[in-house]
Amino acid sequence: MNIINKRFGVLLLFVLLVSFGAQAQRATSMRINEVLVINDDNFVDDYGKRHPWLELYNTSAGSVNIAGCFLTNDKNNPKKYPIPKGDVKTIIPPHQHTLFWIDGEPSRGTFHVNFTFDSSKENYIALYDADGKTLIDEITIPANQVADVSYGRVIDGKEEWAQLKKVTPDTNNLTLDSNEKIENFKQNDSLGIGMTITAMAVVFLGLLLLFLIFKQVGKAAISASKRNAQKSGVTVSESSEQVSGEVFAAIATALYEMNDDNHDIENTVLTIRKVRRTYSPWSSKIYSLRETPRK
Repeated sequence: MNIINKRFGVLLLFVLLVSFGAQAQRATSMRINEVLVINDDNFVDDYGKRHPWLELYNTSAGSVNIAGCFLTNDKNNPKKYPIPKGDVKTIIPPHQHTLFWIDGEPSRGTFHVNFTFDSSKENYIALYDADGKTLIDEITIPANQVADVSYGRVIDGKEEWAQLKKVTPDTNNLTLDSNEKIENFKQNDSLGIGMTITAMAVVFLGLLLLFLIFKQVGKAAISASKRNAQKSGVTVSESSEQVSGEVFAAIATALYEMNDDNHDIENTVLTIRKVRRTYSPWSSKIYSLRETPRK
């Protein structure tokens, strides 16, 4: 029974992971991110023309293909502009943007839609999934927009909309011109004393942590060696751990002095003696060799 429960749990976890991954890859993670209704002196398209534009943003951690989805400015016609399939640029990388030109000229390419904006009134824009029924995102742009000032999310993919100080097509709506942490350090610690103390404290705490870790590892190793010795039947003397180094030094000195009393001064002299062997002609090999026959 336990094996069945474990297998069921693993299968359920696998299904959840697959479902999460599939959800992250769907077009439902796309958001309408920024819109420019009046483009008098702003960015130009790939034909060198100035038109209103719409920016989409991928909020997921995976690439999303928006081919087959629909853009529209008519609530009663959700399939007004089908995004063409087969264009590799419709695959939006994670946390990246793509731009559509609202110029009413779809013959100019995938990213040129078949409708335009009316700058004198509110403009509705919506993104539908490939089934033409599932609404992914929509926004109504207020009337009387300022020329060359875009209307978009304050932070990419978030809920709050406003007129943006900077027109940022195909890039982040919120850009940082300075580092907040560096500015705080300049204001509160201009001499760098606090940073120095913080760095030294981090180093000291790191060394202290290493000391404690090595100490505990050493104790654990000693305990493990004692347990292994007890298992093998070897008696470990506890008193040996209490003997100081001075005692061992005294014992070594006494042994050395005792060694000197038992030998004379010649024990430091290296003597090499030649080994002599007695010679007998009867043991010589020349008498055991057979002479070559004389002819």
